[in-house]
Amino acid sequence: MKLYSIETGKFRLDGGAMFGVVPKVIWNKTNPADEKNRIDMAMRCLLIEDESRLILVDNGIGHKYNDKFRDLYALNHENTLEKSLEALGFNREDITDIFLTHLHFDHCGGSTEWNSVKERYELVFNNAIHWVQKKHVEWALKPNPREKASFFKENILPIVESGNLRMLEGDTELFPEIDIKVFNGHTESQQLPLIQYKGRKILFAADLFPSYGHIPLPYVMGYDTRPLLTLEEREEWLPRIVSENIVLFYEHDPYNECGTVVMNEKGGYQSGEVFRLSDL
Repeated sequence: MKLYSIETGKFRLDGGAMFGVVPKVIWNKTNPADEKNRIDMAMRCLLIEDESRLILVDNGIGHKYNDKFRDLYALNHENTLEKSLEALGFNREDITDIFLTHLHFDHCGGSTEWNSVKERYELVFNNAIHWVQKKHVEWALKPNPREKASFFKENILPIVESGNLRMLEGDTELFPEIDIKVFNGHTESQQLPLIQYKGRKILFAADLFPSYGHIPLPYVMGYDTRPLLTLEEREEWLPRIVSENIVLFYEHDPYNECGTVVMNEKGGYQSGEVFRLSDL
């Protein structure tokens, strides 16, 4: 098995929403805000090359949005999914599996694009099976008012209608050495891959631990639909991450690809060393 970090660009979200009840004077140290109180966010994906499979975990925001949307989120596509794949010698037709942690636009927007005459949206990865949790698909198709702005039909319906969708139910083994863990605090049935790699375990952290700055227990996003459940999930997993020396792969951290977690002298959790995936 080989793992590759895939950069797909950056965008910005409100720093207060990203850190919930944590005061700006604290989070601004690790995630400095711009004049609109927005912080930089990566859309870093993971490519897994394993025998006959080439699995892409999430795929960023895509390129089909208008100028107003691009300005609102300060989209920066200096790095793109296509360029990142090409740099490794791959292209979209090589992808056999698309694993989506959840269907918020910054995680699955790269799944679809306009057709050549902008009449309809179509799949970007026509040859790939798309893996999503069944409960999450149902949740996303009938979004609650609080979360509706994160679910775009043009990202979701082409996948559902394509025949390329495979729905998972709960924790499972997707492929050998790739276990799926389900979390329900951020959104219903967010699924994170836990990967055995070079004698280590790597957790694709998605929106459970979006960045290096989100490790302390109460640093729960305002975007989470069930913040107290997120807190419980983090309470359950942080001791395991420390004791098993699990590596977190940060999807949204603009500066750090991977990191560990340690306990401080007060018994709290904090970020440990940071490094690139290629350093493992």
